[in-house]
Amino acid sequence: MIVAEQKSLEEIKSLVGNAEKVLVVGCGTCVTVCFAGGAREAAIVSASLRMSSKLDGNPKEVTDVTVQRQCEWEYLDEIAAQVEAVDVVLSLGCGIGVQAIAEHFPNTWVVPGLNTTFLGLPTEQGTWVERCAACGDCLLGLTGGICPIARCSKSLLNGPCGGSIDGHCEIDDEIPCGWQLIYDRLNSKGKLDMLMDIQPPKNWSTSRDGGPRKIVREDLRLNEKEESGS
Repeated sequence: MIVAEQKSLEEIKSLVGNAEKVLVVGCGTCVTVCFAGGAREAAIVSASLRMSSKLDGNPKEVTDVTVQRQCEWEYLDEIAAQVEAVDVVLSLGCGIGVQAIAEHFPNTWVVPGLNTTFLGLPTEQGTWVERCAACGDCLLGLTGGICPIARCSKSLLNGPCGGSIDGHCEIDDEIPCGWQLIYDRLNSKGKLDMLMDIQPPKNWSTSRDGGPRKIVREDLRLNEKEESGS
């Protein structure tokens, strides 16, 4: 899941600026799960912004709405009238949601209410940790299901560096060494021999180094005949 956290109210106020009508848009998927931008958070931010602006002597008309997913046009279409009625949209979605709203409603000024942080999972109540760097060339089949790109602070491909101490990373002794985790996992499955295969330099063109990425599934696209209804 995409994990994000809310910006401070002061930063949100500075981004909204002098806009008189503000629509706070929550998202019902990832940021709802990490308690950053769901319906509850949208209502709280809306109320906080409304009260704070009143105390500042510059009262704003602030409303809120939450869509199922900000990253799909069909759900954004549902709030078109609300978007068109305001001066600025404060998105409580991830960075994708902010851009999706801005692209779908080009005449509307859209600002982020969250900082998008990483792809991760909850390890306990109130704690989320990074697990995937979305590099586009998954190695998990070679490393026992533990990602060396995201879990190793240096993204090493062939074992730990010299800074690994007692199974912990030299960056922070609270961070488990990613390669220690990989070793322990493969050892428990009797697959340590997999570590003998030297991995070549990674092809980072599948990651962000190759520019903005796109996936096209031709089998899911409508052909011209289907689009024209013939």
